[in-house]
Amino acid sequence: MFNKQQTVGEKVAYVLLLIVLILITLACLAPIWHMVAISLSDNSAVSAGQVTFFPVGFTLTPYEYILQDQRFFQAFGVSFQRVLLGGAINFVMTILAAYPLSKETSEFPARNKLMWIFIFTMMFNGGLIPWYMTIKMTGVMDSIWALVLPGAVPVFNVVLLMNFFRAIPKEIGEAAKIDGAGIFTTMWKVYIPMSMASIATVTLFSIVHHWNAFFDGMILINTPSGQPLQTYIRSLVVLPALADMSSGSLEDLMKLSEKTFNAAKIVVTMIPILLVYPFLQRYFVTGITLGSVKE
Repeated sequence: MFNKQQTVGEKVAYVLLLIVLILITLACLAPIWHMVAISLSDNSAVSAGQVTFFPVGFTLTPYEYILQDQRFFQAFGVSFQRVLLGGAINFVMTILAAYPLSKETSEFPARNKLMWIFIFTMMFNGGLIPWYMTIKMTGVMDSIWALVLPGAVPVFNVVLLMNFFRAIPKEIGEAAKIDGAGIFTTMWKVYIPMSMASIATVTLFSIVHHWNAFFDGMILINTPSGQPLQTYIRSLVVLPALADMSSGSLEDLMKLSEKTFNAAKIVVTMIPILLVYPFLQRYFVTGITLGSVKE
């Protein structure tokens, strides 16, 4: 941990920094762990406020009732479809936008003008009403396309990937051109394989965005069966979730409440992201660092 060349002050600063990072990590994990504890606790213990970070009156009843909630699995399927379709569109559009923008103005004369247009969209937007009217006039309302097409080109991801492409030595692209490779061949066989860390990073951003988005599902989807999972989870604050569960046994219903049932749904909602993140995490820091803003 320490080496002989470090001074006492440097060692103290290192320990303090480590303590601060541990406290920040615990502060981020505490709400999640508390939610898990609630979902595994008895209704009476939750109502009495006895649950903190460990289950009280352990029970799996909320998770058993989730298996009976058809609406939950419908919304889960919509979100899964959105992640696959929206992530694929973001992947293609991000690469197709970032690659030409990474070239010099001598190769792409309109680069600076187009770049300013992209940056302008990051700083300003047309407002909620024009956004809604534009989507409505395209005729994609109340469909999966309304959830994936408006955000087809994530500008932040484009800028991140563009700077990664710009960090690749020009000589590599020139060598490919000398060997007879065209623009798309060079992009597909040279730039993309060398940029997997940054591409994995922006892909993770897209997956998390599509999985966590709920507002557009409220505005653009009118059919309950077509709403994504996060929009359905949000509706649980207003709508009773146990209305159709009255057929259960009295013993199970005494262990169950809106709070424990909804907590179990939130926990289940987090599982897909927690499963995907470990596979992309090793690319994350590298992609962020190499794709940072280039002077």
